[in-house]
Amino acid sequence: MKHLLTSGGISNPSIEQALVDLLGKPIAEASALIVATGMYPFPGGSGMARDAITGAASSPLAGLGWKSLGVLELTALPTLRDEAWVPDVQETDALLVYGGDVLYLVHWMRESGLAELLLTLKDSVYVGVSAGSIAVTPYNCDAEFDLEFVPEDSDMGRDAERALGHVDVALYPHLGNPEMPDTTLENIGRWADRIPVPVYAIDDDTALRVENGKIDVISEGTWKLFPA
Repeated sequence: MKHLLTSGGISNPSIEQALVDLLGKPIAEASALIVATGMYPFPGGSGMARDAITGAASSPLAGLGWKSLGVLELTALPTLRDEAWVPDVQETDALLVYGGDVLYLVHWMRESGLAELLLTLKDSVYVGVSAGSIAVTPYNCDAEFDLEFVPEDSDMGRDAERALGHVDVALYPHLGNPEMPDTTLENIGRWADRIPVPVYAIDDDTALRVENGKIDVISEGTWKLFPA
C-alpha cells in the first residue's frame, strides 16, 4: 500500500500534488473512504467526527472534491459480514484516516480486521492525518496522552506505545504548534532518543510519502529527521 502521512491534511499544493501522483489520476476522478473513528474518545468527539466527514474540519481531507466519498466506521465492522465492507476497502482509491486518539484508532483497526486487510492492498493510497498517520508507524508518540481516555477496567491501554508498524519510521506531527507544548524540537528529540527507528518531526505543512520502502519528505514548512 502507498502511504501519504500528514500532520495537517492536504494543506498545501505540494502535498496535494503528491497525493495526485500516488493516485495516478486527479482527485476528482478518484474514490475515497474516510475513517473518523479516532475522534470519539475526546469530549465533543462526535462533532469533530462530523466535521471530518463533511469536510468542515480545519485539516483538508474529505472536502477535496473526490468523485465519491464513503464513511468507514471501524467500531461497526466487527458486527458485519466481510462482504458488507471488505470489497469497499479493496476497491477504493484512497483510505482517508483522520486524527484523534492513536491508541483508540489502532485498537479498532486491529479489532475490525482493517489493519490486516491493509497489508494485502497494493495500489490503494493510505492518507493519514495526525493520529491517522501515527497509527501505521511502529510507535505511538501520543501514548501518555491517549491513556487518559481509556475507560476504567479496559485493557485497551496495554502496549500503548506500540502502533501497527506498517511503515519503518516513526512520526511526530504538529511540530512547533504553539497550542501543543509537547511539539518542540527539544521534547521530540527526547522521545526520539528512546525509539530504535528514525523519527520524523513534521509540521502541518509537511508530509511523508512512503512507496515501495522509499521515503520522501514533501514540505512547504518545517521538519527534522532524528536518526535511529
